[in-house]
Amino acid sequence: MSGVAATIKIMPADAETDLNVLKDKIKAAIPASGKLNGEIEEKPIAFGLKALIVTIIVEDDEGGIDPVEEALNAIDEAESVSVINLDRL
Repeated sequence: MSGVAATIKIMPADAETDLNVLKDKIKAAIPASGKLNGEIEEKPIAFGLKALIVTIIVEDDEGGIDPVEEALNAIDEAESVSVINLDRL
């Protein structure tokens, strides 16, 4: 078994989205096959909009990162979810 660390950028629906609420929903949405690694970071984008950067560890044999992406895409306050980096552990 090998693990994968996926760094994911989550864009909120708009600049008015409460990022603390979105962070809580991200933590709750991570499937049992995934584990949050570190804190969720805020990265300024433009005009007051901030992206959330999260690193999640999953086992490669559990379907990879797809279940995590699907769970995060289901969050209403998240406009887009994109994997920006993948590393094997």
